[in-house]
Amino acid sequence: MIRETEDQKSMNKTPTHIHFIINPIAGSGNNTIDLKMLHQYFDSNSNTLLVKYSTYKKHATVLAKDSISEGADIIVACGGDGTINEVASCLVNTSIILGIIPIGSGNGLASCLNIPKNLTKAILRIKECRVKKIDVGSIDNNYFFSNSGVGIDAKVIKHYEDSNSRRLLSYVRASLKSLKELRHENLMTIEVNEETIQINPFMVFVSNSNELGYNVSLTPKASLQDGLLDVLLISKLSKLKMLLFGILLLFKKHHIIKEAKSFQTKKIQLTKHDGSPFQSQIDGEYHALNVASISISILEESLQVIA
Repeated sequence: MIRETEDQKSMNKTPTHIHFIINPIAGSGNNTIDLKMLHQYFDSNSNTLLVKYSTYKKHATVLAKDSISEGADIIVACGGDGTINEVASCLVNTSIILGIIPIGSGNGLASCLNIPKNLTKAILRIKECRVKKIDVGSIDNNYFFSNSGVGIDAKVIKHYEDSNSRRLLSYVRASLKSLKELRHENLMTIEVNEETIQINPFMVFVSNSNELGYNVSLTPKASLQDGLLDVLLISKLSKLKMLLFGILLLFKKHHIIKEAKSFQTKKIQLTKHDGSPFQSQIDGEYHALNVASISISILEESLQVIA
């Protein structure tokens, strides 16, 4: 359940300056958000609206930083989890509020925040401006708001991005290709909750929210407001077990395989024995971290978001 802070319960109108940062190719790329459309919902006498369009990866971050310097009260990320991450990363530990209009493919964070996919309903949520504070994950000086991972999921995301398609079938194809290429050859040390684990991992998945998108979840008990990260650790799997894991995931029963271990923590340290750099996915985007040891932690109640 999302809790509302006392000083925000009385907030019942949208702050003056609202900037919309739109990824025009998010999802199917057929969104209809523009300034003319938005003025149908917001009173121009009491709200100043500005619309910006991102044109390349990380451009939304540049646009968000510009909006901060321009005095935006609310910055609305219009896109998928990747666009949201680029915008929200600029707003951590600030007084500026994040709004979300989910027009991406998976929309995992928006779903966790109960933000509707219907465009009109999502815009009306922005107008209502009911604000909550949520936790934020940190991995190697990068923020994540939904989840991060350094195992098979990172490989899947890389192949998914290379496919230049944003459909569920593309995820399936990327998953099959990643499984075919998978080699269990990187022994890893994991330090968590005063315990040291030596593992050859299939997956190390660290989550702040309870949904990946497409109604798929690896950490169904995760919460954006509990001050904890939910970790799914899966050791080396046989080819048959990989297939079984994929089937069980569809029914949210993946935790029953003996190689899976779930726990909660505030911090986890990962170190590769061979010194090779980590490949990761952060909120559904591929990231090469270029270090052999990473720390993942939680920043409690560090982002204000309309939910």
